[in-house]
Amino acid sequence: MEFNFKQIFTAFMILFAVIDIIGNIPIIIDLRKKAGHIQSEKASLIAGIIMIVFLFLGQSLLSLIGIDVHSFAVAGSFILFIIAIEMILGVTLFKEDEDDALTASVFPLAFPLIAGPGSLTTLLSLRAEFHIENIIIAVLLNVLLIYIVLKASSKIERMIGANGIKIIRKVFGVILLAIAIKLFSHNILKLFEVVS
Repeated sequence: MEFNFKQIFTAFMILFAVIDIIGNIPIIIDLRKKAGHIQSEKASLIAGIIMIVFLFLGQSLLSLIGIDVHSFAVAGSFILFIIAIEMILGVTLFKEDEDDALTASVFPLAFPLIAGPGSLTTLLSLRAEFHIENIIIAVLLNVLLIYIVLKASSKIERMIGANGIKIIRKVFGVILLAIAIKLFSHNILKLFEVVS
């Protein structure tokens, strides 16, 4: 067990930026209106379980298909880069299918909005650099924060306002862009070391 506060904080911030629960408040409010009610506990718990299970089994799945963690991390850095561009420019490059008949608490809220391609790719990318126990704590802290935000989404929207949410998205977009570049440069060097 190697608990490291710096690793926990960094992993927490990366996941927080990727999940972008604050920036997703307008989507959450829209889902709440459509479904009538969102089960915050259920959505948070399912998202947390998906992320932790993928953290443990994701690497085995990659090994099964012959892909190493550094290659996956480089691919993940491209996804983070695209998500960051979306956040900064306010454009939508990834489009999700919507189905109002499905339970809003599980789909699309827990998956793929919270535990989506970005966060799952990020988890494996983090695993290439950080100790797993620190990543688990970062996931649990994010799940707790997600639960709080889901419970208080209407109040938060009134407090921050539409412009406040836009500013937060852009700030975290820039942070995420820097993280994506660092992740790419670190892991691409590791790949070259393996090749040589």
